[in-house]
Amino acid sequence: MKIETKAINQSELAPTFTAFSLAGFQLLYVGGCVRNAILGYGQTDVDLATDATPAQMREIAKALNVRIIPTGEAFGTLTFQIAAQDFEITSFRSDVRTDGRRAEVLFGSSIQEDAARRDFTLNALYADVNGTVIDPLGGLADLREYRIRFIGNAEERIKEDYLRILRFFRFWAWYGNAQSGIDPEGLSACASLCLGLDIVSKERIGAELLKLLAAPDPAPAMAAMEASGVLQIILPGACARNLALLVDLEGDLKPDAFRRLALVGGENLKTNLRLGNTALKRVSKLRKTAQECDRLIEHGYHLGEEDGWTSWLVRNAFLERSPGACDRATLARAAVSQFPIQASDLLEWFSNKVLGEALEDGLRIWLASDMKLEKDALISQIRENKIL
Repeated sequence: MKIETKAINQSELAPTFTAFSLAGFQLLYVGGCVRNAILGYGQTDVDLATDATPAQMREIAKALNVRIIPTGEAFGTLTFQIAAQDFEITSFRSDVRTDGRRAEVLFGSSIQEDAARRDFTLNALYADVNGTVIDPLGGLADLREYRIRFIGNAEERIKEDYLRILRFFRFWAWYGNAQSGIDPEGLSACASLCLGLDIVSKERIGAELLKLLAAPDPAPAMAAMEASGVLQIILPGACARNLALLVDLEGDLKPDAFRRLALVGGENLKTNLRLGNTALKRVSKLRKTAQECDRLIEHGYHLGEEDGWTSWLVRNAFLERSPGACDRATLARAAVSQFPIQASDLLEWFSNKVLGEALEDGLRIWLASDMKLEKDALISQIRENKIL
């Protein structure tokens, strides 16, 4: 089988392929870029593999006058900076020993050995400069059937790196066939070894979960994660029950991992997923508004049109219902509406703490009126409430 190398869109790599060949070494595309080119999916990072050692790669880079970065030289990876882009090139290798997080590797010259140390069969695909696909482990058959299958023994692959548990669910979300179901051997291995995720860094866990949630439809994979006990290990308190409904309500909206996370929830996202402050603030606001605000206009007024609609969808998913036909237009109006009074309008009657309370009362009254009360009528109601 051949793929169009232009699908990987890396003509600037031609001199590098030639240099490796002239030095007597193979250079091959590997992994995701080959997989996605076969499927006709969008581009992904271009990774390359070679039978040259890191020391030999340095000599080739020197001859090419290419700058290199020792990304993970001890593990066989150097980054070549070519045409203002970074390309990781990794030596063929086999694992000597692993501890569930990192491996001690031995460089080699065998594609078969290099493929055998990878995670899933659909990621153990290679292609040469002409686009000829090399499939040492039968990954093409799995790819055509949209099967996510560990290479060799699933438990052994997981024990080499426990993050592969989350990668199993993430790849099934993106490339699996929900109708034919998840691979039972892989699922069983993930369930029995999920406690091993405790030794994986929270940053890596958070990154994997967000990639999973960004899939077009992550609901089947998240349901499988929850049923296997994996979800509670990485994010106690999370619940994926209504995620399928949210995905349905999203319609043509672009997948948003944070929208889905606002529904799924979970304890202490900052610690358990190492969310950054901006992401944490957004997810918290979306979830709080979805849980506490029952009026549509509050979502638009407090969060704006985009995030207001997001929180409204999350609320509807919580309540297992669908938004009304006119909801989007109403929310858009609320997003641009201006509260008709400010503190200076109330100084004649209120001050200090009472002034703040009066403004809060005014906002509640105004929102309850569907934002129709005008300034003078609103001030009158605020004063009446305070007198009472």
